[in-house]
Amino acid sequence: MSLQKHEFKTEVKELLNLMIHSLYSHKEIFLRELISNASDAIDKARYEALTNREISETAWTIRITPDKAAGTLTISDNGIGMTHEDAVRHLGTIAHSGTTEFLALLKSRDVQEHPELIGQFGVGFYSSFMVADKVTVVSRKAGSGQTAVRWESAADGTFTIVDAERSSAGTDVVLHLREEDKKYLDEWEIRGIVRKYSDYIDYPVVMEVEREEKSEIDKDKTVKIRKDETLNSQKAIWLRDKADISDSDYNEFYKHIGHDFSDPAKVIHYKAEGTTEFTALLYLPERVPFDIFYKEFKIGPALYVKRVQIMDHCEELIPAWLRFVKGVVDSSDLPLNVSREILQNNRQVEVMKKSITKKVLDTLGEMKRDEREKYEKFHAGFGRILKEGIHFDHSRREAIAELLLFPSTKTEPGKTVTLPEYLDRMKPDQQDVYYITAPSYDEAMRSPYLEAFAKKDLEVLIMTDEVDPIIMRDLGEFKGKKLKSITRGDLALDKEEEKEKKEADQKFARLLDLMKEQLKDDVKDVRFSGRLTDSPCCLVTDENQMDPSMERIFKAMGQEVPQSKRILEMNPHHPVIEALNAAFEKNSADPALKENIALLMDQALLLSGAKPKDPTAFAKAVARLMTEQLNK
Repeated sequence: MSLQKHEFKTEVKELLNLMIHSLYSHKEIFLRELISNASDAIDKARYEALTNREISETAWTIRITPDKAAGTLTISDNGIGMTHEDAVRHLGTIAHSGTTEFLALLKSRDVQEHPELIGQFGVGFYSSFMVADKVTVVSRKAGSGQTAVRWESAADGTFTIVDAERSSAGTDVVLHLREEDKKYLDEWEIRGIVRKYSDYIDYPVVMEVEREEKSEIDKDKTVKIRKDETLNSQKAIWLRDKADISDSDYNEFYKHIGHDFSDPAKVIHYKAEGTTEFTALLYLPERVPFDIFYKEFKIGPALYVKRVQIMDHCEELIPAWLRFVKGVVDSSDLPLNVSREILQNNRQVEVMKKSITKKVLDTLGEMKRDEREKYEKFHAGFGRILKEGIHFDHSRREAIAELLLFPSTKTEPGKTVTLPEYLDRMKPDQQDVYYITAPSYDEAMRSPYLEAFAKKDLEVLIMTDEVDPIIMRDLGEFKGKKLKSITRGDLALDKEEEKEKKEADQKFARLLDLMKEQLKDDVKDVRFSGRLTDSPCCLVTDENQMDPSMERIFKAMGQEVPQSKRILEMNPHHPVIEALNAAFEKNSADPALKENIALLMDQALLLSGAKPKDPTAFAKAVARLMTEQLNK
């Protein structure tokens, strides 16, 4: 194949520009990323060797070769390798949803403090250009019988590909280091980086070093010899006794598998014994991966069978609503040739998933109980994902609900309450758990729907996640207490209130009939409210209808939402209602009465977060009222 020249895709050009000109701190992560890629390549080859006779087991090795004379650093592996098409696809493009957002994040954040974004997004190879002005990749696909390929780029917007020679399968990544970055050719620099970031790689990371040893011929003399040294410990940390593992060991392994620079929020390390035996080393991250809501986000811990990695992300081992959990699971029972199809219908895998899920939930419960401040920080990042379990896992709804935190009308700003804590401080005669959904805490606290609850000193949970309406509908009740939205259905907080509503119905019966007739196209009903004390009116959703926030979610998902009318509730004690009734009794056909009823309806729409039915007419009516008031 003759030399071919290709242009990088636009997003790769932009990424390379950021790598070269913006990312200065933590440059050493380039070596971590390249070693990690080499380890992944060997994992793939080792797995393929189980079923492909063309790929034979070998002494799997990652080799680092510094060449001070040439100014190059080479990272080699004998893993799966690449074909010409693989090299173009993997090294010339970024096939990932959210690329635009990722690049914006790199620009907007102080990336020097957050270099883990590079690894999290799966573009670790490009970190090579932080230290190299040219990168050459020579690779040969394992078991393919194809010739090797040589990929090369100077990060100038283009790369070249041509046939090459390589005696065996695998990949060499050759970095032509910049003058200011040639410290990475020093043995002790390389050794320190490997020990810091890659000590737990399963395969030996070797480097030829020069040492002085006593001459075998003349014991009084020393000679210089060159020999291979393994730079990493290769210890499967998850199989070691917990008593022999330090916090630092756990944290460094997490950073290796999680492509994260932060320590984890929690470590879960246990061995399950019985009908199904496995060891799990799991981590709860401290910070939310920026791409966790993208469909390409890889879910599940790495699956090993007797220390052989079968897959790097096993979705079958963990529910999607715990997708933030990272780690390793090593089974003693599964066959080495297990496939995803077998995993999907395997009883042992289901037992493992059930065990892991319970262990994670138990750990979160302990964290909430014993480390509340730390848990609140964790929940702020991952609570929204945890809530998905209430929708998807009926059997664990209540267990998940116990872990949720909410601000309320009785918590200080920034503080939260759990559902069990809410139940403990309910009024003796209170039957329901009250909540309100709103875009923000401040907006909820200003809501007219809270008026009667504040007057009666009843606590209301404030829910600001857009998924909350769906989650609360799915949960329905907690510990036998119904969850009731204060913006839905009829509401009677005490018997005295019921009596007052009946009296208002009688007093304003004819006005109600007029309003129902005028607003019949806009609302389902007009009635008096037990939830208002200061505001004249509000709109509520019928008990069996979808509330507006849920409608917005379904519309955003492209789903059709059935048309539904809300209920206009009025405060019988408000002067506006008294004035309307007086105007009605004076002249029920007065056009001003009709205009004021429409104005009242528009006010209710505004208070619910919607816009007036006719903004122009609303603005004119308000202007007229202002003029009349100012001219008095």
